[in-house]
Amino acid sequence: MSAFANLPLVIEPADLAERLNAPELILVDLTSSSRYAEGHLPGARFVDPKQTQLGLPPAPGQLPGKAQLEAVFGALGHHPDAVYVVYDDEGGGWAGRFIWLLDVIGHHRYHYLNGGLHAWLAEQRPLSRDIPNAAGRPVLLELDESPSATREYIESRLGSPDMVIWDARSPEEYRGEKALAARAGHIPGAINFEWTAAMDPSRALRIREDIAEQLEALGITADKEIVTHCQTHHRSGFTYLLAKALGYPRIKGYPGSWGEWGNLPDTPIQQ
Repeated sequence: MSAFANLPLVIEPADLAERLNAPELILVDLTSSSRYAEGHLPGARFVDPKQTQLGLPPAPGQLPGKAQLEAVFGALGHHPDAVYVVYDDEGGGWAGRFIWLLDVIGHHRYHYLNGGLHAWLAEQRPLSRDIPNAAGRPVLLELDESPSATREYIESRLGSPDMVIWDARSPEEYRGEKALAARAGHIPGAINFEWTAAMDPSRALRIREDIAEQLEALGITADKEIVTHCQTHHRSGFTYLLAKALGYPRIKGYPGSWGEWGNLPDTPIQQ
């Protein structure tokens, strides 16, 4: 039985600390190359967050090609029995996007370190500068489309009473006051709850303890299909993770996000 069996999706530093030597663990650091070099969790392998995106304008957040994903996961030593624990240093955006990628490749054995690097350091836990031995192996992946929403899918479902668009951008972007695309505003009917509003700065950027009540009050509820987005499906990586952690059964990320929606001439927009 895995050392991580029976743990929730979101785990605490103490949970991870006593399992760092578990043979099934693949610990993924999604900070930056400079931050990783300064010190990372013992045994962590660095993944450049840019490698989780296709990177092509105007919608750089689109899903990378199959070959790129196979290279990323091959370098990590991916295998069917692996248990991933992912963290970053920004409160969960890149880590959440990586969890979305794990869903895309059909691998559901994963956890998020609550608060990431900040929470680990706040408990004065050790860092390492050692680079783990290369674990590269060729992998063949089968990609699942169900964790992702396309622009066409969203347009076909707009106005459906059982769907909610969760816009994780800033209120200024949502209202159209700040434009990061040719057109500004939001997808009609979308609910704005900025990703950082779900973090608790007083608890080292852990998920706020009243997040379920906050989302319920906004109408972002488990009985609905949730489609979440931002500008590039980076910030909404965290909101995707939140919905998964709360047990929402129907959650999709929109990788095209506003980079796609706001740069098309005919997509419906509200301001």
